[in-house]
Amino acid sequence: MSENTDRYENAVARYFEAWNAGDPEALAKTVAAAWSVEGTYTDPLAAVTGHTEIARLIAGAHAQFPGFAFRPLGTVDGHHDTARFAWELVSEADGSAPVAGFDVITLDGDGRIRSVLGFLDRVPAGATG
Repeated sequence: MSENTDRYENAVARYFEAWNAGDPEALAKTVAAAWSVEGTYTDPLAAVTGHTEIARLIAGAHAQFPGFAFRPLGTVDGHHDTARFAWELVSEADGSAPVAGFDVITLDGDGRIRSVLGFLDRVPAGATG
């Protein structure tokens, strides 16, 4: 495995740690570890900047989907400072995955996320607002 592959996989692992953090303190710490201070997250439903807004967005997803966890699908693919990966939101109770998509991230020199561009492939009716 190349050093760059490790860099992408480590960044994505921190990303999933943030999305799966269980309490506000852990969420704040994992978001700070995963994203640069001015990091962004954009998908069809949201566009936010900075640790506080990203943490608020993640907390909102937890409120909308209690008992669910984000899981990677497949492998991380990357080049230069950019990586992409697929994911799904899985029910811890029954294993269903009502939401799935893929994200493209750019990294800063320290391997933290500068930006996320998220794409939603599967979203349940009514989840878009």
